[in-house]
Amino acid sequence: MTGRSVPLLDRVTDAFFALDTDFRFTYLNERAETLLKRSRVDLIGRVMWDEFPTTVETQFPDRFHRAMDEQVSVSFEIYHAHLETWFEARAYPAEDGLSVYMRDVTARKTQETTLAQHAAVVEAVHDAVLTLDRDRNLVTVNGATEALLGIDRSNLVGKHIEFLTKRAGIDDEHAIQIGQAITDVDVGNAVDRHLELPFTDADGTDRIGEFRFVPIEDDVATVAAVIRDVTDRREYERVVTSLHEITRWLLESDDPEEICAIAVHAGSDLLNLPISGVWLLDDEHGYLDPVAGTAGAHDEFGGLPRFSPGEGLVWDVFESGTVERFDDLTTVDDLYNPDTPIRSEIIAPIGTHGVLMTGSFEAHQFDETDVDLVSTLVENTLAALERAQREHVLRERTAELERQTDRLESVADVLSSDLKQQLSTLADALSGEKTPHDPMWEFPLAEDTVQTTLERTERLVDDVREFARNASAVGPRTRIDLESAITDALERSRLESERVVVERSASLRADDDRFVRLLETAFDDTAARATDDVTIQVGLLGFDTDDRTRGFFLLDDAAEIPPPADERVLEPTMREHDDDGRGTNPLSDADDADDRPATGESSVRRDMSESTDGLGLALVRAIAEAHDWTLTVDTGINGGTRLEISDVTTLEETSDSDFAP
Repeated sequence: MTGRSVPLLDRVTDAFFALDTDFRFTYLNERAETLLKRSRVDLIGRVMWDEFPTTVETQFPDRFHRAMDEQVSVSFEIYHAHLETWFEARAYPAEDGLSVYMRDVTARKTQETTLAQHAAVVEAVHDAVLTLDRDRNLVTVNGATEALLGIDRSNLVGKHIEFLTKRAGIDDEHAIQIGQAITDVDVGNAVDRHLELPFTDADGTDRIGEFRFVPIEDDVATVAAVIRDVTDRREYERVVTSLHEITRWLLESDDPEEICAIAVHAGSDLLNLPISGVWLLDDEHGYLDPVAGTAGAHDEFGGLPRFSPGEGLVWDVFESGTVERFDDLTTVDDLYNPDTPIRSEIIAPIGTHGVLMTGSFEAHQFDETDVDLVSTLVENTLAALERAQREHVLRERTAELERQTDRLESVADVLSSDLKQQLSTLADALSGEKTPHDPMWEFPLAEDTVQTTLERTERLVDDVREFARNASAVGPRTRIDLESAITDALERSRLESERVVVERSASLRADDDRFVRLLETAFDDTAARATDDVTIQVGLLGFDTDDRTRGFFLLDDAAEIPPPADERVLEPTMREHDDDGRGTNPLSDADDADDRPATGESSVRRDMSESTDGLGLALVRAIAEAHDWTLTVDTGINGGTRLEISDVTTLEETSDSDFAP
């Protein structure tokens, strides 16, 4: 080093020092003194490794020895921990030693670290990220961009943005929108731009992308683009919006089965749940009954099973009240059907009403989003069912009030008619030839007639009390043996017990007391119509054929009720009474005398001149309807009257036997 160069080296901003062949300091500029915190006087002539022993463990020895031995220049970067500074060291060999320059590159290293961190983040995100230069050429792309388009980044970098839009199947109109957005951001017309456009992914699937463009400061790139696949989010939003519409449909229906059908088909169409069903709790029998299912479920299983308490996952989830997702049914115990082809399913309770279940033939087909959507559907279904239930209760209460009003009016008519009849009978008797002052005069109602009247009146009061009861006031329903109920009814009836024949034994669930009263009243009605010995045949309905509901019939051979009067005989109108105080059938004067035929119908009416001392078949119908049964009156094939009580869903055949009291 010449003396003339020394002052020049003092003016350079880099730290500079010179070493001889033994690595002794021969020169340090001012920047080097500041860096090493030692003066020239202290260091010149001293060995570097002795004065700075910590450098022995760094790159300095190896690199300096290589430069000296091989006479080649070397450069390397080194971090000074004490100064918390990065340096770039460059050593140039000469015959008499080394010239070493050290430049502070901390700012550059910090920037590189930051960029590396940013690059790592960009690579880690699921969104496609790319940068563009002013010519709209791709500068950088991340791994998500490669995956989205199915092409390696080496085949993307340097290509014009049009290559990307064509690769993604973006049409010309949307490609122009992308170009305009890039220009607006690049020239400063906008801070950023957002677009939502359709595109095609690497698998050829149509997707929805959210494109965002922002300006960046870089040596090459000027605009960065972030492309986020929002297909699932938009689909979720679409489904949620559709669920709101479905909620309106659900709330417009007041039929539970229709509500469940809407829910099932909504799940099939909107949520892509082709194998789904809804089960509702049967309060009377205590099991979960299938009420709605998708076509896929019926095609695969030929119908949905009924679940009794403790059967399968469906019942367990119903009792728990919590939505459950089963990712792989092959790992689950206590399946209702261990051989089921279903591999994953979601079961969601619909409050205390029932459950909705959806399944798939593949394992792990459902995620939390599916659970959320099914839960929303179930909550809407629950709201609709509870609304329908409230409206049903309201309609029942309204109908019951109307029935009670009708009953009260009927009771008033009955009592009024009965009182008028008694007064008329007494008036007729008092208007006879004999007067109370005549020694031969007797009170118009003889002792036996008084007894008869009292019995009839007592029976009438009992019938009125029974008829006026609320139809919903059926007591606890218990399992009743039909023959035993007939025996009890005959003991209270005016009919001879040996006149009843039971074809087949059966049992049913009903209010024991009211059911016996129904039979008793029906037997009394037959006895009242009988002019001679009468027989009643009791048989079952709906067991030999599937074209009708279950029930039972009572067929008698007494005087038959004419078909035109089948319905009127079920109305609680009071029967008139003859001179003996006995009831006469209201049909006897149902038509004007002028319209009555000379024969035929009149003979029927004569056969029916005696009737029940009460409400008769009107009471039978009231008790039947209180049990949700249906009463019809018809003529038997060979004559007589046939009473049919149908819709007795709990009727079960027990054994075949003839009733013998």
